[in-house]
Amino acid sequence: MEDRVRVVVADDQNISRGFFEMYVRASTRYELAASFRTAREAVEFADERGADLLILDVMMQEGIDGLTAAEEIKKSHPEMRIILTTSSSETSWEDEARRIGVESFWYKEYDDHSLIEIMDRTMDGESVYPAEPPRVSFGKALRSDLTQRELDVLRELTASLTNEEIGERLNISANTVKRHLQNLMEKTGFGSRLELALQARLLGLVIHDDERRNDNEAHDQR
Repeated sequence: MEDRVRVVVADDQNISRGFFEMYVRASTRYELAASFRTAREAVEFADERGADLLILDVMMQEGIDGLTAAEEIKKSHPEMRIILTTSSSETSWEDEARRIGVESFWYKEYDDHSLIEIMDRTMDGESVYPAEPPRVSFGKALRSDLTQRELDVLRELTASLTNEEIGERLNISANTVKRHLQNLMEKTGFGSRLELALQARLLGLVIHDDERRNDNEAHDQR
């Protein structure tokens, strides 16, 4: 009998972590090597005791986020396979995950494939990423109705930046930012930039990288 695949799970949400644990334990192919509520613990375990597959949530309330953890692991242990997961619909993380060398990416709330299928395909040598963005309603519009530039502007807007600051970040004029915001309000039916930002963040439609990283850095400095 072949050795079972040793899996490490890291998710700060008890329900999600329990769900991952249940899937691993129910399979004859996998064994749960460890389960953590922080990504840092997963990195340390991988360094000290090794693993075949790591399932890491991107957003963490404490310590480093899943993307940062995945990058650290891949630098030291490129042979270890990683699945990044998220309950948000932020698609920019897919590009970062590919750059790092993460094998697979799974949206908890939006993927039609089960986690165990993604695990099997990943361990069989596939790199599994969604074929299309999550289908999410945003006011009167769908995520797919928004252009990439509108999503970029919306992401910066959730950081409470002015039009000038957003324009500087994206290398466009403040007037162009204003036009994109007007288009977003027309498409969605939201009446203000504040409502756009609040609803986008509430839905997890876009999440600013500063939020993903800085909140964790603040925890690390305590």
